Order: sequence, then structure tokens, then C-alpha cells
Amino acid sequence: MKIYVYEHLTATGLGKEPDSAEHGMYREGWAMRSALEADLRQVSGLDVVDDPAAAEAVVVIAPETGGVLAELSAGWDRRRVWRLGPSRETIRLASDKWALAEHWRQRGVPTPLVRLGQPRPQDRYPLVWKPRDGCGSQATFLVHRWEEVGGLESQVEGCEMIVQDYVPGQAASVAFLCGPQTTLPLLPAYQHLSTDGRFRYQGGALPLPAELAQRAVELGQRALAHLSGLLGYVGVDVVLGEAADGSQDYAIEINPRLTTSYIGLRVACLDNLAGAMVEVALGRWVGRLRWKSVSIQFSADGTWTECTWNH
Repeated sequence: MKIYVYEHLTATGLGKEPDSAEHGMYREGWAMRSALEADLRQVSGLDVVDDPAAAEAVVVIAPETGGVLAELSAGWDRRRVWRLGPSRETIRLASDKWALAEHWRQRGVPTPLVRLGQPRPQDRYPLVWKPRDGCGSQATFLVHRWEEVGGLESQVEGCEMIVQDYVPGQAASVAFLCGPQTTLPLLPAYQHLSTDGRFRYQGGALPLPAELAQRAVELGQRALAHLSGLLGYVGVDVVLGEAADGSQDYAIEINPRLTTSYIGLRVACLDNLAGAMVEVALGRWVGRLRWKSVSIQFSADGTWTECTWNH
């Protein structure tokens, strides 16, 4: 099967210049595409092609912002190329942070309260103010008091914004390989976010302690349970609170595409993750993934370090 990996920023050059506002996302995109292509080339029966016209299958990696991922996915679907990604309906839902929060709330999935608009004097602070369709931490702010809002308005001009309750805890992510027969959880990972109130993604680390990992997986499964057309690699961002019973854990967002955590996960896995993704998507996966006894630190630009556990 001939497979093509389309990564939007590297394909278009958006963010390539170091002084570009999108340069961080460009580096993440380059790292994800390079890692995935390298793994796919090792899978028997797959031929990674550089010409999209030759593709029989495709993995699309793109920001959700502005409907980019949904539109690109629709284009590939019209060409009748097998796309290893969620349905366009699920992509659109995941791309709309307000709609996703409402979807979860109506189905009993714990998620911070969200409303449309801008912060008000009577709101409970601190709170999170971010774009309704944002990807990553674009124009995302931790607002500590009402008086800060005026100084931020120029930075969100033209954006439809949402106000989200701030929930303290450990930021983490859990990815799943999805197919018609199974939704296979991968190792949950810590998320390293900037501490300047902008929540900029700086990489991550894995694995989590067993108790936290179990809570992350269970919450991720609940977050995906009511979504249709899941296929390929899907990530769930969560916050794990202090309560050991998970009562202060919250689902934050869904990433309906490959995420940067793939960089660390592929190093920690004894199996080929890309091959497993394809097998799960085809409904042929039977068994469990094998993992090394290692600790992995990885950055957004694709660099990583590995430390073997002492037994």
C-alpha cells in the first residue's frame, strides 16, 4: 500500500522562518512528519511516497484552527484515498472548543465550564481565555484578575474567544490508536507547559506513575466514548488533580491527529507504533504493545533523551 504523509506547515512553508509566529508549530510539524515517515518506511507492505497523486492512503497532520484540518481531510476524502484519521464530523467537533465542552458536559464527561465571550468582573479568577477554534496555545491566556483583560484585548482582536474555568493540576496527555475493532491506549505522558500564563507547549515526559496513568487512560476513554468515526492516532489532553480517586480530573481538549507525544512514545515502544496504527485502523490488531522500562523526555522540536530505570 502506497502511503503519503501530509504535514501542513512543512508542506506550505508556513512558520519556516525563525522569527515567524508559527515557527514553533513548524518545528513540531517537521518533527512529527519525520518520525512518522521513518517508522512507516520500516513497515512491511507499506511504501511511503513523496507524490500525493500516487497515494492509496494518507495521514494528514494539520492545525485545527480555521477549519484547516477538516478542509484538508475533506479534500482527501473526495479523492477516495484511505485517510488514517477521524471522521470530518469528529474533527469539526474537536476543533470547536466550546461545542466539545458542551458535548462532554451533556454526557457526563468532567471538563471545565466554558462559555462564549470575554471575562467579566463577576467571574471567578483565575480563568483561561482562549480562542474557540485554537490549536496549541495560540492567543491563550491565564487571566488572574479582571483588570488584566483590557491589556489583552488587542492580542485577541478578530478571534472568537471562550472563557474556561481554570483547573489546577498536572497537565498530561494520552493518545489512542483507533480502529473499527479497538481503541488502544498508549502510555500517558506529562505535558511541559510554559509558566508565563500562555500555556505554550514545550514537550513532555513519560511514563506517568501507574496510578496517574490509569486515571489518564480512563478519562481519555470516557472523552472518546461518544465520538463517532475514530480512526488512526487521536490525542486527549487532560488535567489530573490532587484527589487520588480522580474526582478532580478534567478532560480539556481532543487532538484529532498525530500529536508531538508520538516523538517520545515511538522511542519508548518496542513495537513499531506506525505499523500498529495501520493494523488497528485496518481492524487487524490483536494483542498488546510492548514498552521499554525507560523514562523519556522529549521536546516540541523532536529531540529526546532516554534514561533506563534501575531495578
